[in-house]
Amino acid sequence: MEIDYKKLGFKAGLEIHQQLDTHKLFCDCPSVLRTDSSNSLVRRKLHAVAGESGKVDEAAKFHAEEGKEYLYETYDTTCLVELDEEPPHEINKEALKIALQISLLLNCKIFPLSQIMRKTVINGSNTSGFQRTVLIAYDGYVETSQGKVGIDSVYLEEDSAREVERKENKIVYRLDRLGIPLVEISTRPDLKTASQVKETALKIGEILRSVKVRRGIGTIRQDLNISIKGANRVEIKGFQDPKIMEKCVDLEILRQKSFTDKNKKNPSEVRNALPDGTTEFLRPIPGAARMYPETDLPLLHIKKEFIDETKRNLPKLKSEIEEDLIKQGLNDEMIKLIFKNNKLEEYKELYSVFGNPKLISRLLLILPKEIAKKENQSIEKIEKILTQDVLTFILEEVYKEKIQEKDVKVILEKVICGIPVQEAVKLNKKDFAEVEEKIMKIVREKPGLSSNAYMGLVMKELRGVVTGEEAMKIIEKFLK
Repeated sequence: MEIDYKKLGFKAGLEIHQQLDTHKLFCDCPSVLRTDSSNSLVRRKLHAVAGESGKVDEAAKFHAEEGKEYLYETYDTTCLVELDEEPPHEINKEALKIALQISLLLNCKIFPLSQIMRKTVINGSNTSGFQRTVLIAYDGYVETSQGKVGIDSVYLEEDSAREVERKENKIVYRLDRLGIPLVEISTRPDLKTASQVKETALKIGEILRSVKVRRGIGTIRQDLNISIKGANRVEIKGFQDPKIMEKCVDLEILRQKSFTDKNKKNPSEVRNALPDGTTEFLRPIPGAARMYPETDLPLLHIKKEFIDETKRNLPKLKSEIEEDLIKQGLNDEMIKLIFKNNKLEEYKELYSVFGNPKLISRLLLILPKEIAKKENQSIEKIEKILTQDVLTFILEEVYKEKIQEKDVKVILEKVICGIPVQEAVKLNKKDFAEVEEKIMKIVREKPGLSSNAYMGLVMKELRGVVTGEEAMKIIEKFLK
């Protein structure tokens, strides 16, 4: 069924939550997720309270009425701040800088003075019953093929605890995730089609990946606020998978339309995205009655000098980096490998000193895999031996014209065999004279074999000293 988004009055906005790769936001604990047994278990019960408007938030009331008991697993990498037994520390400066970078890349205006707030959360995922959050920036935009999409706000806030077990009347949380810095990006309801929703999510994702964020499952969470004309707004959680984004949007439009076709309104609620693109009820939609000021921290003052310094050192987006790599002479396949294998920083560091992009990319990506396959070893083991110091030394020797590029693979093979790189680069006529003598001895001691059989015997003894191609030339010379 073809959907006429404009006729249906479709509009939507995204909320994206991304973990930052720093220590926790309001204490010095590392942002490390644990899988081992906890040190202790703390029991709590939480109660809903009125916000600054004097009203109790509907979502908070819903969770409070469940009457559940909450248990929290603690570790040596968590502290009393996570347990709400110690006041929060000063906000993490590195996390603040990353939030500023994201805000500026989203073309936002920065708030130089902001109040850290408490957002009521009564589902047990915060020991205190609230989440600390602070408004960093507003009024930005991203460009899409269907026009600008406004960025309403960028918040910096603390992540919640991880749920690890759920029973009828209790939930067990792990405190390792509680307090990890998050940025929350909210777009305006400017999204007019399902394809624009997906394009905007991918565009913001590219901006986030250009800064120091955590990677992997659970480090980014996307929500979609969506409605059509005559329907109530619905918030869809778990809207991460680009493969089902458009399908999920279209199915929700049809679900809301099934209500409006009967002159009814769908419930205003939070729904969870399922793998097939459908959604299910999760909880009532939160209201505005759950925010109140944080009393343990002063106003956040972001100095102009800090903002200006961040502006001067903004990271490039992936698309901009790809353009630079193409100009340096790398092809699309090699560029994809650099990003896939997380070798960009190593590549940039080596390129800034030596140039020679093709040799550097071969050293980082191609030759280690070839050697790993040849030696029947894992690529991780090979890369531990071929450290950046080893690669730098080899590149220096090439730069000084002491060795040729064609000899690099042989040198790496010798290093893998345990020869120090300073010795491995010493390829000269004397080396090959000795190699020829050893090969000739092998041929004479085993007369009548095929060249391939001799090759196997030679490489068994001289692997890492001579390449297979060079060994075969010497063998064939003696056989003739």
